[in-house]
Amino acid sequence: MNKTRTAKTTTRGPADHEVRDQIVAAATEHFSRYGYEKTTVSDLAKSIGFSKAYIYKFFESKQAIGEMICSNCISQIESEVRAAVSEADRPPEKLRRMFKALVEACLRLLFHDRKLYEIVVSAASERWQVTFEYENLIEEIIQDILQQGRQSGDFERKTPLDEATKAVHLVMRPYFNPLLLQYSLDSTDEAPVLLSSLVLRSLSP
Repeated sequence: MNKTRTAKTTTRGPADHEVRDQIVAAATEHFSRYGYEKTTVSDLAKSIGFSKAYIYKFFESKQAIGEMICSNCISQIESEVRAAVSEADRPPEKLRRMFKALVEACLRLLFHDRKLYEIVVSAASERWQVTFEYENLIEEIIQDILQQGRQSGDFERKTPLDEATKAVHLVMRPYFNPLLLQYSLDSTDEAPVLLSSLVLRSLSP
Protein backbone atom coordinates (compact mmCIF):
# COMPACT_ATOMS: atom_id res chain seq x y z
CA MET A 1 0.00 0.00 0.00
CA ASN A 2 2.89 2.35 0.70
CA LYS A 3 3.76 4.05 -2.56
CA THR A 4 6.40 6.52 -3.62
CA ARG A 5 4.63 9.69 -4.67
CA THR A 6 6.36 12.02 -7.08
CA ALA A 7 5.29 14.80 -9.41
CA LYS A 8 5.99 12.69 -12.47
CA THR A 9 4.52 14.95 -15.12
CA THR A 10 6.48 18.06 -14.23
CA THR A 11 10.07 16.85 -14.10
CA ARG A 12 12.61 16.50 -16.86
CA GLY A 13 15.81 14.55 -17.41
CA PRO A 14 16.70 11.12 -16.02
CA ALA A 15 14.33 10.12 -13.23
CA ASP A 16 17.17 9.02 -10.95
CA HIS A 17 19.51 11.91 -11.61
CA GLU A 18 21.13 13.07 -8.37
CA VAL A 19 21.17 16.67 -9.59
CA ARG A 20 17.36 16.77 -9.36
CA ASP A 21 17.54 15.77 -5.70
CA GLN A 22 20.21 18.42 -5.16
CA ILE A 23 18.01 21.09 -6.70
CA VAL A 24 14.99 20.04 -4.64
CA ALA A 25 17.02 20.00 -1.41
CA ALA A 26 18.45 23.46 -2.13
CA ALA A 27 15.04 24.80 -3.15
CA THR A 28 13.47 23.43 0.04
CA GLU A 29 16.05 25.26 2.14
CA HIS A 30 15.72 28.46 0.09
CA PHE A 31 11.92 28.50 0.17
CA SER A 32 12.01 27.78 3.92
CA ARG A 33 13.97 30.99 4.42
CA TYR A 34 12.53 33.35 1.83
CA GLY A 35 9.14 31.91 0.89
CA TYR A 36 7.86 30.37 -2.28
CA GLU A 37 5.89 33.25 -3.77
CA LYS A 38 8.71 35.78 -3.47
CA THR A 39 11.35 33.50 -5.01
CA THR A 40 11.96 33.31 -8.76
CA VAL A 41 13.80 30.54 -10.60
CA SER A 42 16.59 33.09 -11.16
CA ASP A 43 16.83 33.69 -7.40
CA LEU A 44 16.94 29.97 -6.81
CA ALA A 45 19.58 29.38 -9.49
CA LYS A 46 21.78 32.08 -8.00
CA SER A 47 21.51 30.63 -4.48
CA ILE A 48 22.33 27.11 -5.70
CA GLY A 49 25.12 28.18 -8.00
CA PHE A 50 23.50 26.81 -11.16
CA SER A 51 22.32 28.65 -14.21
CA LYS A 52 18.59 29.08 -14.70
CA ALA A 53 18.87 27.19 -17.99
CA TYR A 54 20.46 24.25 -16.20
CA ILE A 55 17.59 24.06 -13.67
CA TYR A 56 15.13 24.05 -16.57
CA LYS A 57 16.78 20.87 -17.84
CA PHE A 58 15.27 19.11 -14.83
CA PHE A 59 12.15 21.12 -13.99
CA GLU A 60 9.89 22.92 -16.43
CA SER A 61 8.88 25.62 -13.93
CA LYS A 62 9.10 26.83 -10.34
CA GLN A 63 5.78 25.11 -9.75
CA ALA A 64 7.33 21.79 -10.80
CA ILE A 65 9.95 22.23 -8.08
CA GLY A 66 7.22 23.19 -5.62
CA GLU A 67 5.25 20.07 -6.54
CA MET A 68 8.25 17.88 -5.80
CA ILE A 69 8.68 19.55 -2.42
CA CYS A 70 4.96 19.05 -1.69
CA SER A 71 5.29 15.41 -2.71
CA ASN A 72 8.10 15.00 -0.19
CA CYS A 73 5.89 16.58 2.49
CA ILE A 74 3.09 14.16 1.62
CA SER A 75 5.46 11.22 1.88
CA GLN A 76 6.45 12.34 5.37
CA ILE A 77 2.81 12.73 6.42
CA GLU A 78 1.98 9.33 4.95
CA SER A 79 4.84 7.71 6.84
CA GLU A 80 3.69 9.18 10.16
CA VAL A 81 0.04 8.26 9.61
CA ARG A 82 0.75 4.69 8.53
CA ALA A 83 3.09 4.21 11.48
CA ALA A 84 0.36 5.38 13.87
CA VAL A 85 -2.25 3.14 12.24
CA SER A 86 0.02 0.10 12.39
CA GLU A 87 0.34 0.46 16.17
CA ALA A 88 -3.37 -0.32 16.68
CA ASP A 89 -4.87 -3.80 16.57
CA ARG A 90 -8.54 -3.06 15.94
CA PRO A 91 -9.96 -0.96 13.06
CA PRO A 92 -11.82 1.53 15.34
CA GLU A 93 -8.57 2.40 17.10
CA LYS A 94 -6.78 2.54 13.75
CA LEU A 95 -9.25 5.18 12.60
CA ARG A 96 -8.77 7.20 15.80
CA ARG A 97 -5.01 7.04 15.49
CA MET A 98 -5.11 7.94 11.81
CA PHE A 99 -7.12 11.10 12.43
CA LYS A 100 -4.94 12.15 15.37
CA ALA A 101 -1.65 11.51 13.53
CA LEU A 102 -2.89 13.29 10.41
CA VAL A 103 -3.82 16.43 12.32
CA GLU A 104 -0.55 16.41 14.26
CA ALA A 105 1.54 16.00 11.11
CA CYS A 106 -0.24 18.86 9.35
CA LEU A 107 0.05 21.14 12.38
CA ARG A 108 3.75 20.38 12.64
CA LEU A 109 4.25 21.49 9.05
CA LEU A 110 2.15 24.62 9.66
CA PHE A 111 3.93 25.79 12.79
CA HIS A 112 7.47 24.47 12.37
CA ASP A 113 7.97 25.18 8.67
CA ARG A 114 5.65 28.06 7.86
CA LYS A 115 7.38 28.94 4.58
CA LEU A 116 7.05 25.37 3.29
CA TYR A 117 3.43 25.37 4.41
CA GLU A 118 2.94 28.35 2.10
CA ILE A 119 3.94 26.14 -0.82
CA VAL A 120 1.35 23.57 0.22
CA VAL A 121 -1.28 26.32 0.44
CA SER A 122 -0.36 27.48 -3.07
CA ALA A 123 -0.66 23.90 -4.29
CA ALA A 124 -4.11 23.53 -2.74
CA SER A 125 -5.46 26.89 -3.90
CA GLU A 126 -4.20 26.39 -7.45
CA ARG A 127 -5.18 22.69 -7.50
CA TRP A 128 -1.78 21.30 -8.47
CA GLN A 129 -1.72 17.63 -9.40
CA VAL A 130 0.03 16.78 -6.15
CA THR A 131 -3.04 17.92 -4.19
CA PHE A 132 -5.13 15.26 -5.90
CA GLU A 133 -2.49 12.69 -4.94
CA TYR A 134 -2.80 13.88 -1.35
CA GLU A 135 -6.59 13.61 -1.32
CA ASN A 136 -6.40 10.15 -2.91
CA LEU A 137 -3.87 9.03 -0.31
CA ILE A 138 -6.17 9.97 2.56
CA GLU A 139 -9.11 8.17 0.97
CA GLU A 140 -6.92 5.13 0.31
CA ILE A 141 -5.97 4.86 3.99
CA ILE A 142 -9.55 5.44 5.16
CA GLN A 143 -10.91 2.83 2.79
CA ASP A 144 -8.34 0.28 3.90
CA ILE A 145 -9.35 0.79 7.54
CA LEU A 146 -13.05 0.56 6.70
CA GLN A 147 -12.51 -2.67 4.79
CA GLN A 148 -10.66 -4.17 7.74
CA GLY A 149 -13.47 -3.06 10.05
CA ARG A 150 -16.10 -4.70 7.89
CA GLN A 151 -14.13 -7.93 7.78
CA SER A 152 -13.67 -7.94 11.56
CA GLY A 153 -17.32 -7.10 12.22
CA ASP A 154 -16.54 -3.76 13.84
CA PHE A 155 -18.20 -1.71 11.08
CA GLU A 156 -21.53 -1.96 9.26
CA ARG A 157 -21.63 -3.26 5.69
CA LYS A 158 -24.87 -1.81 4.33
CA THR A 159 -23.46 1.52 3.15
CA PRO A 160 -21.48 1.25 -0.11
CA LEU A 161 -17.79 1.29 0.75
CA ASP A 162 -16.96 4.20 -1.54
CA GLU A 163 -19.80 6.26 -0.03
CA ALA A 164 -18.68 5.56 3.54
CA THR A 165 -15.06 6.36 2.61
CA LYS A 166 -16.02 9.68 1.05
CA ALA A 167 -18.16 10.63 4.06
CA VAL A 168 -15.34 9.97 6.55
CA HIS A 169 -12.95 11.83 4.26
CA LEU A 170 -15.22 14.89 4.25
CA VAL A 171 -15.53 14.85 8.04
CA MET A 172 -11.74 14.87 8.39
CA ARG A 173 -11.05 17.29 5.54
CA PRO A 174 -11.11 20.58 7.50
CA TYR A 175 -8.21 19.24 9.57
CA PHE A 176 -5.87 18.02 6.85
CA ASN A 177 -6.61 20.35 3.94
CA PRO A 178 -4.03 23.19 4.14
CA LEU A 179 -6.53 25.85 3.07
CA LEU A 180 -9.10 24.81 5.67
CA LEU A 181 -6.80 23.87 8.55
CA GLN A 182 -5.72 27.46 9.17
CA TYR A 183 -9.36 28.30 9.96
CA SER A 184 -9.83 25.31 12.27
CA LEU A 185 -6.92 25.81 14.64
CA ASP A 186 -9.10 26.56 17.66
CA SER A 187 -10.53 23.04 17.58
CA THR A 188 -7.56 20.87 16.57
CA ASP A 189 -7.10 19.56 20.13
CA GLU A 190 -10.60 18.15 20.54
CA ALA A 191 -11.68 17.57 16.93
CA PRO A 192 -9.81 14.26 16.37
CA VAL A 193 -11.41 12.78 19.50
CA LEU A 194 -14.94 14.12 19.06
CA LEU A 195 -15.21 13.55 15.32
CA SER A 196 -13.62 10.10 15.48
CA SER A 197 -16.19 9.09 18.12
CA LEU A 198 -19.02 10.46 15.98
CA VAL A 199 -17.74 8.64 12.88
CA LEU A 200 -17.28 5.38 14.77
CA ARG A 201 -20.83 5.51 16.13
CA SER A 202 -22.12 5.95 12.60
CA LEU A 203 -20.03 2.98 11.44
CA SER A 204 -21.26 0.62 14.15
CA PRO A 205 -23.05 -2.50 12.83
